[in-house]
Amino acid sequence: MSDITEKLKILASTDIFKSGRDAATFVGRPFYFDYETVKVLVNDKWKHSVGGIPAGAFLLCSYDGEVGVEEMVLVRVIGPTALPTDSDVVASMVDHYKEDQPPGAGTPKKLDSYTRYEFMFSGLECRVLGTYYRQDTKTRFGADVENFFSAHNYSVYKPEGKALEYIVNFREGEGIPGGPDQVRLGCVRYSASRRSDKGTEVPIYVSPLDFVGKRTALFGMTRTGKSNTVKKILESVKALSSSPVEVDGKPLQPIGQIIFDINGEYANANQQDEGTAIFELFQQETTRYSLQEKPGFEVMKLNFFSDIEAGFGLLQSFLSEEGADYVKSFLSIDLSDVEADDVSAKTRRARVLAAYKACLFSAGFKGDNKKIKFQGNKELNGLAGDIDPSQGVTYDEAATWFSAVWDEYNSHGYFDKYKKEKGREWADDDLKAVLVMLTRKRTPGKDANVSGYRKLNPFKQYHSPSNASSFEDAIVQQLRRGQIVIIDLSQGDPQLQGTYSERICRRIFNDGMQRFIANEAANFVQLYFEEAHNLFPKKDDKDLSQIYNRIAKEGAKLRIGMVYATQEVSSISGNVLKNTQNWFVSHLNNQDELKEVQKFYDFEDFVESLRRAPDRGFIRMKTYSNAFIVPVQIDRFSAKKST
Repeated sequence: MSDITEKLKILASTDIFKSGRDAATFVGRPFYFDYETVKVLVNDKWKHSVGGIPAGAFLLCSYDGEVGVEEMVLVRVIGPTALPTDSDVVASMVDHYKEDQPPGAGTPKKLDSYTRYEFMFSGLECRVLGTYYRQDTKTRFGADVENFFSAHNYSVYKPEGKALEYIVNFREGEGIPGGPDQVRLGCVRYSASRRSDKGTEVPIYVSPLDFVGKRTALFGMTRTGKSNTVKKILESVKALSSSPVEVDGKPLQPIGQIIFDINGEYANANQQDEGTAIFELFQQETTRYSLQEKPGFEVMKLNFFSDIEAGFGLLQSFLSEEGADYVKSFLSIDLSDVEADDVSAKTRRARVLAAYKACLFSAGFKGDNKKIKFQGNKELNGLAGDIDPSQGVTYDEAATWFSAVWDEYNSHGYFDKYKKEKGREWADDDLKAVLVMLTRKRTPGKDANVSGYRKLNPFKQYHSPSNASSFEDAIVQQLRRGQIVIIDLSQGDPQLQGTYSERICRRIFNDGMQRFIANEAANFVQLYFEEAHNLFPKKDDKDLSQIYNRIAKEGAKLRIGMVYATQEVSSISGNVLKNTQNWFVSHLNNQDELKEVQKFYDFEDFVESLRRAPDRGFIRMKTYSNAFIVPVQIDRFSAKKST
């Protein structure tokens, strides 16, 4: 049994109805009580005895009425509230200040004990979070107040030690968890100044099962701990893979994890934060991919000549912003397989495919020394110096053959005869589109007047003639084995980053969908996105076919989870935000971003502290199995600790 499991087992035996009523933690009494709000009368002496009552602190309102009613209402401190006597107190204070001597002018006038006592009282407004109650000898929690009594029936306490640990680790509907899946994530922290902590950490544990197959968001300014939290989550999910945990009555399979590393901080040793790269901790289980050749990295290149659809898909992404009509026509050709018994369709596809490969070769894509075959004709072969493509030709010879045919396409009698006999042109629209790219001639027989295949020159760096399979397929296989994959996108421009991220995500999603339809058992796969605002659809984008929107909406049934981090909450698609179950929010300095965050759960209670406190790792956390937000200081991730 792990140390954490043993600690939680002991914690589960805590009686919150006793430990939560410790007289030393008494802070006041409520004078207003309803289903949403509690207003508490507090005293300076009581506040001092518990080390202060910061905004966001948990308080317990204990019912002291009839014997046998075990009920405690959990509330969170929002801020000060007015007392009915405040106007009288303020007036008395002003009179006292007027009569008192200024500093250095004499002995200050002391308040009498009665007035001093009156001045010590103030009010706190608190948000109701739910109710602890006893049922069938078990302590349960409901995220509301089913009933409340007159305010004078309650005493208010500030939970500390085991009582606070019990509260922050209580799971909705199940009490304190004690399974082997639990990991420590950090400790309770109420405010930037930590005087109220009394030097004692109250640990917070989470279950990685809250993250797998679900959506997790991390919001906050740069250098406030988002990446550290992501690494802690990834570490906890990795630990879960090796624990004896069951999901839906079956042993949990190893969980695959893939990180889209925009800045290179997960794939490479970070000198700014020594020993915090993921690959350093999990070297044996991690494969790193890069856009460029580097030691220790696999290169994300394709053999464009053999992996036709994947390579053409990349070209479509790279050239998606091109406005020329002939380029758009080229990008719309169909290179997919046709029915085996459709001889005519197979002949036409073979020509288009051969012309496409000749176009790649002309653009500088290094050949793989293979020959291509397609149906020619004796008359057409003669136009190209008796090159016979049916016997197999090189890419260069194919380019020569197609160029010669295109030059004569509007003048040679063979093509008119073909159209009269067949009822259609020899070259269909797809072939024409490729021939324009290959020859750089919009009109057959005329001079070259477009860039054509030269548009493809910049992308030859993503081609490797030696690749036997797609890197996308290799990534999916590694994830299905429960490995960690890091995609280093730091050396690519934003368009390239978006292209590779989207293609890999779509491949993972399609694999999950195929397994779901075939009713095949699938392991969980977690996707991690840094700087998600550079990749995800924007807030106003309603296109639900976007792969990130589809993962957010449909990923749960496919056992695909996503963890995304960004500074810009307002830039993320509403479809993604609305389907996010886990929230980690640190410092945000912008009112617009805070307005977006406060729309979810009860983050409106933390707006001011989120704006003011930039402390690194100071997070307000809402996880799937917790009924309320917990303020937490996240532990520091280190790749140098023992595993």
